[in-house]
Amino acid sequence: MRLALPPWSGTLAVKAAVFITVMCCALAALLGVLVHVQVTNQTVGQARDQALQRLTQATERYEAGDTLWRGAGVDPPELPRELRNLAVAGDRGTMVADRAGRPTMWAAGPVDGERALAVAVDYSQQARTIEGLDRAILWSSGLAIGATLLVGAFAVTRVTRRLHTTARVARRISAGDLDARVNDHRTGPRTNAGPPDEVAAVAAALDSMAASLQGKLLAEQRFTADVAHELRTPLTGLHAAAELLPPGRPTELVRDRVAALRTLTEDLLEISRLDTGRERVELDTERLGPLAERAVRAAGNDTEVRVVRDVSVETDRRRLERVLGNLVANAHKHGRGPVVVTVDGPVVTVRDHGDGFPEYLVAHGPQRFRTEGGARGHGLGLTIARGQAEVLGARLEFANAPDGGAVATLELAAE
Repeated sequence: MRLALPPWSGTLAVKAAVFITVMCCALAALLGVLVHVQVTNQTVGQARDQALQRLTQATERYEAGDTLWRGAGVDPPELPRELRNLAVAGDRGTMVADRAGRPTMWAAGPVDGERALAVAVDYSQQARTIEGLDRAILWSSGLAIGATLLVGAFAVTRVTRRLHTTARVARRISAGDLDARVNDHRTGPRTNAGPPDEVAAVAAALDSMAASLQGKLLAEQRFTADVAHELRTPLTGLHAAAELLPPGRPTELVRDRVAALRTLTEDLLEISRLDTGRERVELDTERLGPLAERAVRAAGNDTEVRVVRDVSVETDRRRLERVLGNLVANAHKHGRGPVVVTVDGPVVTVRDHGDGFPEYLVAHGPQRFRTEGGARGHGLGLTIARGQAEVLGARLEFANAPDGGAVATLELAAE
């Protein structure tokens, strides 16, 4: 079973802090061990040389028959057994061991056959020196790690703050705010802030992408509005001319195509108004169940309405009926029956039992003038429904049911 980590553990600042701490600890441990070993070897070596020198002097005095000074003797009871065995075997050696609770450097050598002459040199000062050195290494390592961690955290925080700003701007752009820009202080000509870095490059690329996207969308919106406005005048004349044609099948076909073209033109004009953000809502309190039934009747299709729980909502009735009418019309046009509209509190779902929405629509929402699978239409109905829902402050989502069929879910704010 994989251990679930808290969300904050995945942030760049935490990862950088952990990395800096681990590297500082490893470096401090390595340097501390090297210094400890070097100083310890030097201190022990000096104490060993001193003990061996005193052992040589004691051996000369013992062989000359002189009295040994204090700290030297033959087979002293405190002499470590390993060192005694070494001396009895005919070798000289040294060893650090406790003597009366004090660290002592022992040196021993052979005398008179199987006896050992030993010299004890006080090793307390050297031991305290090494202990003091170890404490100094620990304290200095802790201070160095703390200082490095603070400096590293400050540097990383500055970078992550800029990354968070870039991420916020990217989310605003994806939400439709094409005027949002990062404007990182390191982008553009070099200033006192320093040369541009990788974060500045990402920010500059995002700003450039947003500007390019904004220009393309504005051009598309202007083109849509211009085309729709330019088509209204000739369409009015064409509609009037079609009304003057004699009755017959050709006349019906002409009138049908003119009506379809007028509907397309009105849809384009509505989309252009939604794009410019000039739409204003006229709020009123409405019962959602009866409103959904009126919208279904106006659509003129065989649609079942189920009211699980009716509520009052503050909304623009005309715009909400437009949203529901477009969803129902799309379900009948691109799906298969039965089409069911369900009202459950402030949530309205429109479901058909066809092949479901295309993958691009579920992932990215409706796109004007795009349809798939040979479907007829221009992709404007769902685009208008999404735009009107945004004007109402509602949320419109598209999904596919597990057992087949498209599901459009409209969530309104209840009173």
